[in-house]
Order: sequence, then structure tokens, then C-alpha cells
Amino acid sequence: MTLARPLCATALVSGLLVAGYGFGASSAPVPSPLAPSLLTRLSALLPQTAQPVTLLTRRSSISTVQLELRVASVGGDPAVLRQIAVSAARGVPPVYDERLNITREEFKKYVVFQETLASTGKTFRLSVTRDAGRVTFGDGPSMNGVLRGVSVDLKTGEMRSPEGFSARPVSVPPNDDPSRGLEVRTGFQWRIFGNGSAGRAVNGTLSLLQLNSGRIVLAYTRNSMLDYKLNVGELIVEYTRP
Repeated sequence: MTLARPLCATALVSGLLVAGYGFGASSAPVPSPLAPSLLTRLSALLPQTAQPVTLLTRRSSISTVQLELRVASVGGDPAVLRQIAVSAARGVPPVYDERLNITREEFKKYVVFQETLASTGKTFRLSVTRDAGRVTFGDGPSMNGVLRGVSVDLKTGEMRSPEGFSARPVSVPPNDDPSRGLEVRTGFQWRIFGNGSAGRAVNGTLSLLQLNSGRIVLAYTRNSMLDYKLNVGELIVEYTRP
């Protein structure tokens, strides 16, 4: 399984799986509470106790599809175009050649660097407990402590981190255009920031996305400090819910 997500500033879900690496209070307004219907949807997407998951990893690639279309339309050298396609397939950034019959600026515009999510083939059960009011994550093999102590209140949608900070979720808009990012049916995201006393701080992004395929992607990327110990972590998994 490969999930393509262009790394461009205008992508609909750009940044959904990426957190910043500084500490400090967020200047963004606090999201409004979720409507009851959205809370029901959120609960249905969050993992069940001991949820079976597949570990995902990030992989980088280069897309030249739009470049190939543009060069073909202006009669650029097909041999140069083929060499560029071969280089991109190998992960080597292509080099501009005037025989393409386009400008250097156009060349840069049409060569798009992409980040994909790919299955590692590793499956395990997510350490998570769930009751009527809260989903709480623990730790276990392949989780590397990333989600340990994170919880989500099922009645409010509020996420709480072990560093002592909280964040409300925002709803992620659907997207059925693969050129604009992950094909998302529905989803939620929490951006959590905090810089407090006693050596506690966090800057992270928790994303919960249901794709058009029906699979659910759960990702948490964070830079945190607990008891003055710095830690950077990321965990991306996918699973299905009945």
C-alpha cells in the first residue's frame, strides 16, 4: 500500500502529519467545541482496545507527470524527458536541460517532490484502553513511547498529553482529488502546544483520518519535554474499524 501526498503548500492536507519543532504558545484561535454528530464520528474512528494496526513509514519520491505533459505539448526532446523520468524513478532530482523547450522556472514548477506513506508490513496490537468516556494510549512493541499517556475525551473530543497540556480537535475537510493530497473521506486533527513550568513542554500534531478506501490513519508527531528530558517521536499506523 502506498498513499501519495504531495508536499506542496497548497495541498488540502499539507502538514496533516507534520508537527513543528519549537516550544511555545500557539497564536491560532482555540477551535470551537465539536457538534454532537462530529463527536459520534470521532468516537467511531478512534481505535478499539488492543486495536490491530499496520505500521506505516514515510517515503520520498519525485513526480514529473505534469512536466512530461508540458514538455510533450511544446515539442521538447523526448530523449531528455525519458532520462528525467528515469532519474526521478530512482529518487535522483532531475537537472534542467534547455532542450526541454521550457524555461528553468517552468521546470522547477513542474517537478514536484512528494512524500508517501507506505506499509512496513509490520503488524501489532496498539496499546490502547477505551471506556465510555475516554480513549487512553499506552506503550508497547513498535510504539516507541510516542503515544504513551495521550488520551482523548469521547464527550468533548479534547486531547490531553502526558506533559499536562490539552487541545481541541478540528474537522478535516474531505478530499477526493489525489493531486491535492491524501484522499480523505473524513477526519480530525489536534495541534497541541504548551510550554510550562517544571520542565514540561510539547509541540505536536495528532491526526486521525479516514481515507476513501475506508482505512483509518492515526499519526502523532511531536517534540516534547518531560522532566527536562527532550524527546522527538513519530508513530503512523493504519487500521480498520467495523
